[in-house]
Amino acid sequence: MPQKAHVTSVEALEIFRSQLIVYVSKARPTLEEVSAEVVRIRLWLQNEQRTHWETQVRRRTKELEQAQAALFSARLSKLRKETAAEQMAFHRARRALDEAESKLRTLKNWTREFDSRVDPLIKQTEKLHTVLANDMVQAIAYLTEAINTLAAYSQLAPPLTPPNAAPAAASSEAA
Repeated sequence: MPQKAHVTSVEALEIFRSQLIVYVSKARPTLEEVSAEVVRIRLWLQNEQRTHWETQVRRRTKELEQAQAALFSARLSKLRKETAAEQMAFHRARRALDEAESKLRTLKNWTREFDSRVDPLIKQTEKLHTVLANDMVQAIAYLTEAINTLAAYSQLAPPLTPPNAAPAAASSEAA
């Protein structure tokens, strides 16, 4: 049995510890950025886009009403016949309003489904964030202690064997 443990991997532990510190220092801000991006997208859907498409529906409804009034007045007027331009303007305004209403419906569906689709993923990132903030910090501290302990152990000199212990061991082996 050897008198001293052969410790050769303290450097490997130090490298692993330093790489773990780099990983944690990069992963935590990335997860925080992801969480902030999810909040930003939620607000964008609920506020900016909803306001935009509601405004578009109102504006396009007014345009359709104007085109419809122009077409109607041309039909009522006995003096002139409705023009193709008035009919095209009416149909164009109708299509534009239909498009805006469709986009608003789609946006409302996205808003309703956003939380149900994103929340499970957010919970996973929160778990990972907890692991990085707590468990990995403890792991780094444990590795630091292990490295210090192994480094101190490798510096110890082997115990000296007393001179009379060697002949006694030799005589017990001979018997």
